[in-house]
Amino acid sequence: MKIYQNSKEPIYKQISDQFKEKILKGELKGGDFLPSIRQLAADLRISVITTMKAYKILEEEGLITSQQGKGYYINEQDDEMVREQHLRMLEQHLLNAIQCSKIAKVSEEELVDMLKALIEI
Repeated sequence: MKIYQNSKEPIYKQISDQFKEKILKGELKGGDFLPSIRQLAADLRISVITTMKAYKILEEEGLITSQQGKGYYINEQDDEMVREQHLRMLEQHLLNAIQCSKIAKVSEEELVDMLKALIEI
């Protein structure tokens, strides 16, 4: 796991995003346990509170569950849940692209043409 201290993205978000990506790619599977909050905090040299925030986000998104006395484990992912998560990420990426296109004064037509060209690659 890579944490960038100078990133505009908060550390807890970097952690949750990286776990989320691994879950959605199938690198982490249902039933797999995550490192304990204290262990991850120690490994990354961050506060326990930061790690807890990251796990809380994943739990709220339904990706992980806490089991008393055992820690956090990955929930089984059904196809619809995975699709919904990917659609959310796609929407965010497209919103970022639209924002960049506005800053660069790219017209809507140019943006659509760029997207079509990239789809064909």
